[in-house]
Amino acid sequence: MSIVTHMSEFKIYSSQPEYAPYALNPENSRGRLYDEKETTTRSVYQRDRDRVIHSGAFRRLKHKTQVFVHHVGDYYRTRLTHSIEVAQIGRSISRALGLNEDVTEALALAHDFGHTPFGHAGEDALDEAMKPYDGFDHNAQSLRVVTKLENRYADFPGLNLTWDTLEGLAKHNGPLCAKDDFEEIHVNFREYNEQHDLELHTFASAEAQVAAISDDIAYNSHDVADGVRAGLMEFDQLEEVELVFKNVKTVRDRYGNLDASRMQHEVTRRLIAQMIGDVIKTSRKNLLTLKPTSVDDIRNADKVTIEFSSDMRNQDKSLKKFLMQNMYRHYKVNRMSSKARRVIGELFNLYLNETDCLPTEWQLAIQNANKMEKARLVADFIAGMTDRFALLEHKRLFDTSTFEL
Repeated sequence: MSIVTHMSEFKIYSSQPEYAPYALNPENSRGRLYDEKETTTRSVYQRDRDRVIHSGAFRRLKHKTQVFVHHVGDYYRTRLTHSIEVAQIGRSISRALGLNEDVTEALALAHDFGHTPFGHAGEDALDEAMKPYDGFDHNAQSLRVVTKLENRYADFPGLNLTWDTLEGLAKHNGPLCAKDDFEEIHVNFREYNEQHDLELHTFASAEAQVAAISDDIAYNSHDVADGVRAGLMEFDQLEEVELVFKNVKTVRDRYGNLDASRMQHEVTRRLIAQMIGDVIKTSRKNLLTLKPTSVDDIRNADKVTIEFSSDMRNQDKSLKKFLMQNMYRHYKVNRMSSKARRVIGELFNLYLNETDCLPTEWQLAIQNANKMEKARLVADFIAGMTDRFALLEHKRLFDTSTFEL
């Protein structure tokens, strides 16, 4: 027997024997909707993460807006760079709490798959257009992307991720409904749950909760940096936001007047470290109180387990309020958002009423669909666009000075 053949009989992936009892352990995964033979070189969760990374949806995040439209500048965050930062923060927290880093990373990298081009302005416009057709929700769309729209494999639709990862993607922000009460949740959740029950009434795993709070940490910290870089605000304006300004003061006291780039970085890294430290300390206290002996104890707890302290939560709210007033509603951002809403709204109406303007493969998918299904497929097509592709499509379809194909 050759060495290669002999080794193939055993799991040779690198495992983490220090998993806490409440962590997701690959040996106890609930499996996949479509049965597959698993590999010997990767755990099921490592395989989930790798499928996320190799997906088309992940690549498209490169040219999807976080706050600033793609062509505004190369130094601003995109959905891709944001997702990578979320994954880095999530892995740090998961490691400190004895959780499964691979699941946290997979969720962090996939959590924005359902976002439209042009950030929240694009989502608002698509949700408005979809109002007669059950609306649009980016979290529900993320689940649809990984379970249906990412058609890469011959044996099944979507990425066929494990139940544990799909559960985290659906519920990372908390339970979606009361038990067996699905009326108020988005149709994407309802449809998938009918064939693969994700127990939408419970909390998700601790790993999913880590991914959710890491998202908050990442966008709060980098939106401050991007806002200052864009000239929408100055650090001195943040004096009213204790969470940020005490770090500004610490940097100035230590280094004096740093150049803008270094100042942004020094403040941002301290802000991230402070918020991570708070999450770890608070979550450890919660775990000591809850005394979970399994991941189901986390799911069935009466409140979230991975969280900020009450003081940090209040400071986080103060920062979010400041960013809303001084960045997200800045007139320059409003101008971009206004254009974005028009682009999305006009594309939706044209595609829905003139389906022969869609690419051939989408026309084939839509030809026998009813009105509700057509609208959903048009939303799928638009939500999957990058900023630049949406702008190019809009120019092709509405600019009468050119007749580019």
